[in-house]
Amino acid sequence: ARVEPVPLGEHQDGSWHAWMGQFFPLQIWSGEVNILAAFAHPDDETIFIGGTLAMLASKGARVHIVLATRGEGGEVGEPPLCTQDELGLVREDELRCAVNALGASTTTFLGYVDPRVDADNQARPFHADPDSLTKQILRMAHEHHAQILITHGTNGEYGHPAHILMNEAAKEAVDNIALEALYTISANFPKHPRPRHANEDDPADFVFSIEPWFQHKLAAARCHRTQNALFVRRSSKKAGRALKLEEVLMKVESLHRVHRRNEEDQEDALASFIQEKCADALLPNNNE
Repeated sequence: ARVEPVPLGEHQDGSWHAWMGQFFPLQIWSGEVNILAAFAHPDDETIFIGGTLAMLASKGARVHIVLATRGEGGEVGEPPLCTQDELGLVREDELRCAVNALGASTTTFLGYVDPRVDADNQARPFHADPDSLTKQILRMAHEHHAQILITHGTNGEYGHPAHILMNEAAKEAVDNIALEALYTISANFPKHPRPRHANEDDPADFVFSIEPWFQHKLAAARCHRTQNALFVRRSSKKAGRALKLEEVLMKVESLHRVHRRNEEDQEDALASFIQEKCADALLPNNNE
């Protein structure tokens, strides 16, 4: 079944804080970790953080994937697997396949449209009112009883403006509600496997070896069939030969904890969960 865009809603007096008051503060259940992972495009959940999401899900966390767009502006495959007009629906199916491979619990699309890349080959953000996007994230957090929000990094990984838009909306959300913490992906550390994708302004708080969950990540990446040629293109060109998907996917992933304004360091549900159940996957990050 198709998932319809999440309605925004408005409080009758139109105010931001009155609107939030309908839902928050969130109720937190002891011992259960609910994670809302919000990204711009299908495949972002896999390429940058898929192994970590699979690890968390396998250890008992409930991971809820939210996508702003269906990736309508992306590539259609080599050779083409669909027309450009069909791409959004095809990538929706690819995303559901990937989410299943990673062990996530739910998938929701927010209904934004990914703009096509023009002749200048410049990535563009999807069209969204920032307040409306933040409200949609808030609704999803409430619906899934999320304590933790995970999203794109401050620098948009490689500077993608849609990733940066998601990061800014998430920061606004976590500053205004009772989520315990916001974490961002592809955090920076000295031996990042893809320095081009490291968010230089986000030092890593956690670095993981995702080797035990790599097959889940690989299966999820293969689900994104229209994008498989894109995944290997740059690395293959650099290597001077055609590389396989398993040769280019990162086996080390990282997270940065975003601190709220005026917040002192404190534990949160995800940090405690990682220390208790995922400690064997932790690697030194040299940022501490």
